[in-house]
Amino acid sequence: MSSPSKRREMDLMKLMMSDYRVEMINDGMQEFYVDFRGPKDSPYQGGVWRIRVELPNAYPYKSPSIGFVNKIYHPNVDEMSGSVCLDVINQTWSPMFDLVNVFEVFLPQLLLYPNPSDPLNGEAAALMMRDKSTYEQRVKEYCERYAKPEDIGAAPEEESSDEELSEDDFASSDEEVVGKPDP
Repeated sequence: MSSPSKRREMDLMKLMMSDYRVEMINDGMQEFYVDFRGPKDSPYQGGVWRIRVELPNAYPYKSPSIGFVNKIYHPNVDEMSGSVCLDVINQTWSPMFDLVNVFEVFLPQLLLYPNPSDPLNGEAAALMMRDKSTYEQRVKEYCERYAKPEDIGAAPEEESSDEELSEDDFASSDEEVVGKPDP
């Protein structure tokens, strides 16, 4: 087994052992989905997105390709393709980074600190600069419409769910979730 494939396997195992739901697309460990939750204290809180990840043969020397599967309203994410404009992934990637960094640092920072001056979604960027509260309302509408945990098959957060979810997050799905065994 070559060094890059060992590293790919190690990074993928590390991601699977963290709190992310990972679903393989093929046997080669190069394409998979990861369920990603919107960061706390952001208009994306409560939303869950399925992120498609493709690891190039040269990973970790070449950055992973990531994209949102379900829709998200964000200046740096193309609404139709789900492509992400993120410098650290597209230009400044380093083999020192791993997949956990993508989901614990880079994507949360992308959602917490959008960059409207380098947009993939010009409408979202313009709205964010012109009227931040309307922009945040639109983000929340998209979360409600396209990023509900039950819509992508994500269970409500387990183990530390009392701290992670507010009562509002649980209120709508209480009856469905109680008593279901974990998948």
